[in-house]
Amino acid sequence: MTTATIEDRAPERARYTADDLRILARYAAVDLRGAKATDIIRWAAEAFTDRVLISQSMANTALAHLVHRVAPGIPVVFLDTGYHFEESLATRDDLARRTGLTVLTVTPRQSVAEQDEELGPDLWRTNPDLCCSLRKVEPMEEMLLGFDAWISGLRVASAPHRSDTPVVSFDERRGVLKVSPLLDWSDDDLLRYTLENDVPVNPLMYHGYPSIGCAPCTHPVAGGDDPRAGRWAGLGKNECGLHL
Repeated sequence: MTTATIEDRAPERARYTADDLRILARYAAVDLRGAKATDIIRWAAEAFTDRVLISQSMANTALAHLVHRVAPGIPVVFLDTGYHFEESLATRDDLARRTGLTVLTVTPRQSVAEQDEELGPDLWRTNPDLCCSLRKVEPMEEMLLGFDAWISGLRVASAPHRSDTPVVSFDERRGVLKVSPLLDWSDDDLLRYTLENDVPVNPLMYHGYPSIGCAPCTHPVAGGDDPRAGRWAGLGKNECGLHL
C-alpha cells in the first residue's frame, strides 16, 4: 500500500483535451449503456491506460474487486480524511493485502490538528461543507490533475437523486471523464456479487451502517430507513461534494 501526499503528485499533461473527452463521453454514454460492469472497466483501462484511477470508499469494495479481475493496473485511491473509523482503515488494508492492488492513500494538506488550530475544532460540525471540501474534495481534485478518467462507485440505488447520471460523463469542473460501472446495480446485485466473490466489506455495514463516511458524521440507521439517513444527520447535507 502506498501513501500519497498532495506534494508528491506532480501534475502531468493529460493525453486528451477537454473537447476530446466531451466527445468520448457523449458516444460512450450511449455505447456502454446497459453494459456489464467488467466491460465498462475494461473499456476505460484500454482507452486511458495509465491515465485512469478509481476511488474507493472502503465500505463495500466491489468496485476495486472488479478492477482487480479485469484491469489490476488501475490504481485505487482512498481519501484518508483523518476522521475515518478504524474499521474503514482495516478494510483498506485488507483489500490491498488480498488483491495486491496499488492502493494510494491520499491525505489533505493539513492534519486534523492543524485544521483545528487554524479554523477551530470540529469543523465538521460548525461548517461541514468546508470540512468536506478541505479533507475530501480538494485532495481528490489535485489527485486527478494527472489523469484523464475517474472510475467511481456511484449507484442510483444508493442515491436516487442521481437517477439521471449517465454511465460515462464529462466532469466539467475537474476536466476528467467520470465512469460509473456500478451505476445500475441494485442492492441485491451488490450483495450477490459480494457474497459470491468474498469481497472485502467494512464490518460496520453489518451493524447498521449501510453508508459509511467519516466517523463524526456517520451514524447507524434503522432497518428500512434511507441508507444515507445516517450521513451528516442534522447537518443539512446529503453529499460530500465529490460528485457535484
